[in-house]
Amino acid sequence: MSIDHRLIMLTESNVPLAALPEPIAAASALIALPAGAETVLPQTAPQRRRLTPKHLVPGGILFGPLVLLTAWELASRLGLLSPRLLAAPSKAVVTGFNLIANGPLTENFLASAERAYLGLVIGVVLGVVLALAAGLSRIGEATIDGTVQIKRAIPTLALIPFGILWLGIGDLMKVTIISLSVFIPVYVNVHAALKGIDVKYVELARTLGLTRLEFIRRVVIPGALPGFFVGLRLAVTTCWASLIVLEQINTTNGIGYLINRARDYGQTDVIVVGLAIYGGLGLVSDLAVRLWERKALSYRKVLGR
Repeated sequence: MSIDHRLIMLTESNVPLAALPEPIAAASALIALPAGAETVLPQTAPQRRRLTPKHLVPGGILFGPLVLLTAWELASRLGLLSPRLLAAPSKAVVTGFNLIANGPLTENFLASAERAYLGLVIGVVLGVVLALAAGLSRIGEATIDGTVQIKRAIPTLALIPFGILWLGIGDLMKVTIISLSVFIPVYVNVHAALKGIDVKYVELARTLGLTRLEFIRRVVIPGALPGFFVGLRLAVTTCWASLIVLEQINTTNGIGYLINRARDYGQTDVIVVGLAIYGGLGLVSDLAVRLWERKALSYRKVLGR
């Protein structure tokens, strides 16, 4: 007996449609329609599932720090945190304004920013140049990559004793150590991006007859940009983290100098101001790099946009 005959028999019987299996009930309902009636297939509303997170509203990245500061302030006001151990954020804000009004904070901030950004620029340029040399030639890779990987395994701050012996304890040593800290993440990410360029673009460049310089400008640089920005984001935070340590070594100006002096006098509010400046500059630098990345790579359609 065919399926159509079975459906007709079920329809002519007194068995209610609700008691039938769902597919059979639907088919039986269609057959039971009177002649000339319009046939309407049962439809289910499509379910749209969000597979990607919604974009943050402007300033949404500050939600986490604001929650942390709120909890910190509440703990201080409730007496859970002693001001001798850690000053409240409100107290640190007042101290920061007083330091700005009296002058020492601005002068020391400029000294720290000069060291940090000078070391950052030198380190970024060094990392990009070495990555291009290692990524575009066998001799460069054989000469450079292994040496950089050895340096990567050695903490840069462990080189401070040699830096003091060779360069003294002045700003030259500090800028050099920052540069050595910064160039590693830039090199690693740019080199990895170069190695990840699809070979079909190389074949296309050969087909179009591009010269070496045109190939670098049109294929290599665009292909390495995503890795460059990842490395740069790591570099800006590494630069400030290195500076925190380096400014503890015999400095007469800078944010680290203020922190050292405040430690000697037990001024936890000044220490909090110094750490907040380090953290704030790191966050602002990272946001600036992300904004630059978004504009430079606006042609890409990725999850983050």
